[in-house]
Amino acid sequence: MNKVNFNTLYPIEEFKNTVSLKVLVEESDVKNVIVGDYSYYSDFDDPTKFLEKNVMYNFGMSGTQLKIGKFCALAHGVKFIMADANHSTKGVSTFPFAVFGKEWSDKLPIGEYPFKKYKDIEVGNDVWIGYGATIMPNVKIGDGAIIGSNSTVTSDVPDYAVMGGNPAKVIRYRYTKDEIHLLKGLKWWNWDRVYLDEAVEILVKGTVEDLLFYATKKGLIKTS
Repeated sequence: MNKVNFNTLYPIEEFKNTVSLKVLVEESDVKNVIVGDYSYYSDFDDPTKFLEKNVMYNFGMSGTQLKIGKFCALAHGVKFIMADANHSTKGVSTFPFAVFGKEWSDKLPIGEYPFKKYKDIEVGNDVWIGYGATIMPNVKIGDGAIIGSNSTVTSDVPDYAVMGGNPAKVIRYRYTKDEIHLLKGLKWWNWDRVYLDEAVEILVKGTVEDLLFYATKKGLIKTS
């Protein structure tokens, strides 16, 4: 039986509009973007330009990273605004004099600017980010979240929340608090491939209780 292969750049045979993000990143020179297994980016034009066109202002000055978990689906035009886009706001002017070099940079090098400190952008597991959405610096997106098309995410997204708007707000939650707690415990995205293959129908059409029953039957419940 032929198996889905995410260890190749184009995981859909004879289709060049979707790429395995992990493979794309590993084949690049970019070191501060980290992607988990099975996550992909689709683009109507050229998805291989993701690191140049969709990870914006990634100059490395802020020392921050973009971390994307497993089984994430990123639609055309999704953009991550890295912290290097920010200007210093401590003084009278926000103008980045040192960027233009020469006497302005000699006077105060860019490395000495009092920039605000930012955290990494983190995208959890099993996250779907819709067409044209923008993720701003300092944002953490929880597991199982959905980000609506053309949304601008400026604050953290809870696990299994559906967010939309500009700025994005919680529209609803996909599951109850108890169900979210169960899903966070199951961490199905970390299961071995054999169990994932078996559980596809449950993952697509089943309930949390169905998945819990399967995990229990297979001995996949982790006990502390």
